[in-house]
Amino acid sequence: MSITPEELELLMQEVEREDPIDFADLPFDEHDLRGLIANHLCEMAGAMDNFSAEDKHLTLLAVAAKLVLENMVLNVRLLRRHGVPLSDTTEALLQRLRKKD
Repeated sequence: MSITPEELELLMQEVEREDPIDFADLPFDEHDLRGLIANHLCEMAGAMDNFSAEDKHLTLLAVAAKLVLENMVLNVRLLRRHGVPLSDTTEALLQRLRKKD
């Protein structure tokens, strides 16, 4: 399955309708940032043309997991920096991790 960067940008915007991104005061245009990421991901996907379907799936799953983890870490840092309490869900997850220690 192939997708153009423009099509990926449209899909990104669809997802953002349900879960908007707060670009806050970044000195970059939202559209330009989406285009940059869409191009990068399409290039990554193209580099996997010789991968088996399973290897593509595992690679994309690993990339998604890394990005979700990075996003969570950045959000927790930001909330703590501003003294904003974590959501009940996030706090419960972190509490489970603390109990493992």
